[in-house]
Amino acid sequence: MIILSVVFLLLFVFFCYAIIPTVLIRVFSIGIMKSGNNEFQIALTFDDGPHPVYTEKLLDLLGSYQASAAFFIVGERAQSHPHLIDRMCREGHAIGIHHQTHSNSWFLLPYRLREEIGSCASVIKKITGKDPLYYRPPWGRFNLFSLTAARKYQTIMWSSISQDWKASQGKEKLAERLKRDLGRGKIYLLHDNGDNPGADEEAPAVMLEALREFLEFAQQKGYRFVSLDELKKKQ
Repeated sequence: MIILSVVFLLLFVFFCYAIIPTVLIRVFSIGIMKSGNNEFQIALTFDDGPHPVYTEKLLDLLGSYQASAAFFIVGERAQSHPHLIDRMCREGHAIGIHHQTHSNSWFLLPYRLREEIGSCASVIKKITGKDPLYYRPPWGRFNLFSLTAARKYQTIMWSSISQDWKASQGKEKLAERLKRDLGRGKIYLLHDNGDNPGADEEAPAVMLEALREFLEFAQQKGYRFVSLDELKKKQ
């Protein structure tokens, strides 16, 4: 009976600390940005990089279409590939915080969450000379202290998610999902690294093929791929 009571108590604490804040923040858009205001403007965002192969190819692709993007990077990966972060910065892309490690906020105590955010911010500043402006927690998960810990930054979520971390859906299905979501002020979530639990290592290769088709399609429809700063401005 005592063990059962302890289990229920721990579950209650977990729900109050992790699940309920995540649901409330995401459903009611508390302190976060999920979309923009302007017609024919959309934003591409990429999580979990940099990756030594896929991020390089992604930057080449974005450059060929003159498309702006935001990269939410993992600090320890950036330390291994600083030239890619430097290239993002030089080519005008935003670089945001996605924790120092790909850690789950549900299981981080407040001091550890602050360390994850602060360490990643320091890595970005050291490589680019600029302070980051944006934050997105891995898996889009928050805890009771997330908004306080990230109060220096604008928290960016998304309005289009296409399960691009799974390679099995193939290029055609992924491209159709991206096209179907095309609309005013959409923020797209994609991934340039598949080295995380639940993701397929080769998934970014499929994403790149689908993205090329989507970039062509969206531009033909009159859409521009803009920075997060431009997306949130009212025209």
